[in-house]
Amino acid sequence: MLSDFWDVEAQLLRFETFNQATAARILESPAAKELSPCDTHSQRALLLMEIPLAGAGLRSGSGSAFDQHMKSLETRTRQMLSCSPRDAFAWLVAFGVETQHGVLNRHSFDLLAMSYETSPREAWLALRRIIVAVPVVLMAPEPVQAKILDEYINLIRHRFVDVPVRTYLNASAATQALLQSRIDQLDPASKRFFSDELERVRS
Repeated sequence: MLSDFWDVEAQLLRFETFNQATAARILESPAAKELSPCDTHSQRALLLMEIPLAGAGLRSGSGSAFDQHMKSLETRTRQMLSCSPRDAFAWLVAFGVETQHGVLNRHSFDLLAMSYETSPREAWLALRRIIVAVPVVLMAPEPVQAKILDEYINLIRHRFVDVPVRTYLNASAATQALLQSRIDQLDPASKRFFSDELERVRS
């Protein structure tokens, strides 16, 4: 059964998705409830599965569903960090939970900073981090803001442009201006790669 959850994790890390009914059924299954909090790979799979369900509850206006999933995410993340205090994804989810509750203060950004400090250089994590971090980059303390921008640019430089482009298009005008100031400093090939993807997504 552990290998099943590890397979699920591998799918989700590739940005593959499950429909909401399937995800909810897996999260409520006895196998999921019996997992050790210290089984990092399986717990990560469950986090990746539950995050979209929380978002769906928020968009649908179902406050009870949203609150239920947010409480579950918070509990699961806290348990994971008690076992693996250097799990960068768990720190990122902890930051995301705070932002979803409307909390953006020094403590919140300390959680994000911990995600950077404990982070391996892995694209799957960097892509998810910019989705959460770029919308609040203007409010971030300078050291954290620098890490957000550096990671964003590094993804473009390594040709991971789809998520940076979509994050750019969803950003406020002020955030776009800040991102553009860094994009303009890229080498010509990277700038062209980003620009071509931007035009493709816009069209």
